[in-house]
Formats: sequence, structure tokens, C-alpha cells
Amino acid sequence: MLAERVSAVVVTRRASLRNWTNERFPKMNEHEDVDGGSAAPITADGYFLTADHVLERLKSGRHVFVIYHSGRTLVTAQARVVWRSADADLALLQAAIKTPYFYRWTAARRWLPAGTRIIHGGIATGFRPDIGKLSSTLAPEYGFTPARKFEIDIALQPGDSGGPVVDAHGDLIGINSAVEFLVPMDTAFFVASEGTRPNTRLLAELIKRDRARNSQATAAVE
Repeated sequence: MLAERVSAVVVTRRASLRNWTNERFPKMNEHEDVDGGSAAPITADGYFLTADHVLERLKSGRHVFVIYHSGRTLVTAQARVVWRSADADLALLQAAIKTPYFYRWTAARRWLPAGTRIIHGGIATGFRPDIGKLSSTLAPEYGFTPARKFEIDIALQPGDSGGPVVDAHGDLIGINSAVEFLVPMDTAFFVASEGTRPNTRLLAELIKRDRARNSQATAAVE
């Protein structure tokens, strides 16, 4: 399931990524003027969730693209930034592509205790899908509670930010946000990786409003 849905975000001054189509998610640092990370498709009509810091260098003159694994091919499309929150480290993107392979959320009212088995799917570590567990408990979502943080015991790599963290059923728990190391002298010691789960009701409302705006804009042009 993770292989079917693997997705990347690219921030660049390039106007097109056409030459990247067959490169199988090239390493961001091997290309001049390119930044990026991972993403999680969350609807069938091109909405993706990623970490806000993946878009840190998004300025005037730069473009955002998503690369989506659709069947046996990689689809590249320019994306719009629908919503960003630096505090939550979350960003919602939309691209004009069909995304039939997408993630459904774990139940909002469900407790996810520490020890829950998880799989991580970022474009770096997640190409060898790592199986681990939650290191902290994720409490249920009530009303319009803000985004919540949780910890996993998988050491993330550059490029994994924004990638999905799913449970054993393939349902989306949240996305990768950060990794914590202790660095005593010359030795780095892994502590925990941090993930973020948005308020799913708020996210659904953002998507609903954005769809309505796009529909009205299309009708006005026609």
C-alpha cells in the first residue's frame, strides 16, 4: 500500500520536472536549486499533506511540484499551497491530477497507545518500509482540537519529512515531522522521531471550501 501511494514534494525555480519522470525520486541534494521531502495523498482528487518545513524555501519565483506514484508510472504536477501552519508543521497541497491510491485516516475517536505497530513511508527510509511502533500515546480527537504530536521509534532520514505514518491496517495516523538525536561529543544517539496528526475535521473543512472555490472559479471562466 505504501509503494502504491509513495509521493514527493519538490520546491524549485524550475518551471517543469519533465526530465525527472524516469529518475525514480532523485535525491534532492543532487540537483541544483531543489528542495523537498515526502507527502501523503489524502483524497482521490489530488490533495496531499506534507510538513510545513518542506516548503521552508518557497519564495517568489519558486514552484511546488508533487510526484505521485500512479500504478506503474510516476506522475508529476505543479501544486497549489492550500493551507500552511508553521506551528503545527503541516501544509496542504493540491495538484490537478487523479490520485486513486490515497490514505484514509484512523478513527478520530480512537486511542492509539504507545506500542502500537506502525509503518513509515517517507521517500528516503520508506523505500525500505520500516516497521516500528508508537513511542507515545495519541489521544482521541475531540471537536476542533489543534494538531497533535506523537513519537515513533524509527530514525528518519533527510527527505522523509511529510511522509505517512500508518497503522497495521494501512490507515493514516499522521505524517513525519522531525527526528531527535542526542549528540554527546562525536557520537549521535537516536532518541525518537516526531510525527504530527492534524485535526481531521478541520482538514476536511479546508478541502471542502477549496473545492467549492475552484468549482466557482472554473464556472466563472466557462
